Formats: sequence, C-alpha cells, structure tokens
Amino acid sequence: MRILLVDHHADFARHVKEVLLSCGFAVDVTRTLDEAAAALDCANYHMVLLESALPDGDGLDWLKQLRREGRSMPTMMMSSLNDLGRRIAIFNAGADDFLPKPVSTDELIARMRAILRRSTQMTAPVVTFGNLHFDPIARQVSVGGRILRIARREVCILEHLLNRAGRTVPRASLEDSLYAFDDEVSTNALEVGIYRLRTHLSQAGATLRIKTARGVGYTLELIGAASAA
Repeated sequence: MRILLVDHHADFARHVKEVLLSCGFAVDVTRTLDEAAAALDCANYHMVLLESALPDGDGLDWLKQLRREGRSMPTMMMSSLNDLGRRIAIFNAGADDFLPKPVSTDELIARMRAILRRSTQMTAPVVTFGNLHFDPIARQVSVGGRILRIARREVCILEHLLNRAGRTVPRASLEDSLYAFDDEVSTNALEVGIYRLRTHLSQAGATLRIKTARGVGYTLELIGAASAA
C-alpha cells in the first residue's frame, strides 16, 4: 500500500516515514500542498496523511478542494490545533479521521488500519489464493497457516499480483506500485523481488506460482491450474 504524507516538519516526517516503512507501507513525503497535488497526479495512494498548517496554505481548504474534485481516498488530518471547532471543521471538510499533535505512532498505525478496513476498497479483509492467505491491513502473509517473514517490497509485489490473480500484470504497473518517489531502485530490482518471492513461496509449499510473461510482466496462478492448462 502506498501512503502520501504531507508535512513540512522534517524530523516528524522522517520518523513517521520510518515507522510506516517498518509496517510494510510505501511512503512518499511532500512538504507543501503544491508538491502533494503533483504527487496525486503521478501516483495512486491508498491514504493521505495531511498536516493542517502548511507553508503554502491550509490543509483543510486543500482537502475540501480534493473532495469537490471527487477524490475520495481516505485522509487523516493531523494538527497541533485541537479545539472543538477546528475538529468539527476538519470532519466536515471530508477527513476520515483526525489525530492531534504530538502524534503517537502506535495510535497512528492503529487508526490507519481501522480506516483502511472501513474503506470500500478493502471489502475483503483477508485475501485467499490456494493455501496462501494475505492480510492487506496487517501486511501479513501465511501459507498453510504458517506466517512468512517477507520483506516489504516482496509483500507489495505479492499484493499487486493477488489483486489480479490469473491475469498478467505489466512490469510498469508493478514498478509503479512498489516504489516511493525517492526510493533508490536498481534496473533489476523487480526481478530480484520476484526471485525472492518465488523462493519464499516454494520453500513454504505454496500451491501457487509466479509465471513470467517475457517482455510483458508476471502472472500469479495456482499450480494445479497451471499444470492442467
């Protein structure tokens, strides 16, 4: 899952990004509303974490504009201003939640997961394919009931393939979903991720495989269905 964090406090943004990365999210950080608008035009986000007071404007007004444009991605607003009138205005503007600063990162993650569970995009809390189970909110993968320890990028690859299981997912689509704008990505990063994910699935006895469509992308398919084809 890809998160957009809009906050101009460098230390806070750096800390939140590290926490989100450790929980399996891809994170883009922008310092202004103009940068955030540009990011939304370039990528799809599962959630926006939005500071209220930014150098080039009020996050509240920006959120109102997003909702007027029909952008419905879940949004949590954060602010050191915590009076009742401000909180009411934030929710009336279309925020899904509000968290006062200073922020507890444990509470932030818990609230994010609650919002994502409620999101209409997450109607199935656990995805099952063969003997593999994936919890997209907890970012947890298990095969035959045994939890697998898989790096964030491999989990992102698996999630994207699961969302289109049985169909070929283009390379460009996979790469766009995996990496934040400031990630350092080598030319063979996707191939390395696919190789590691295949290794994890094979060693765990998963009843599915990742098939390469040369020059196009990758397909996640059940092993039995593959042999029968």
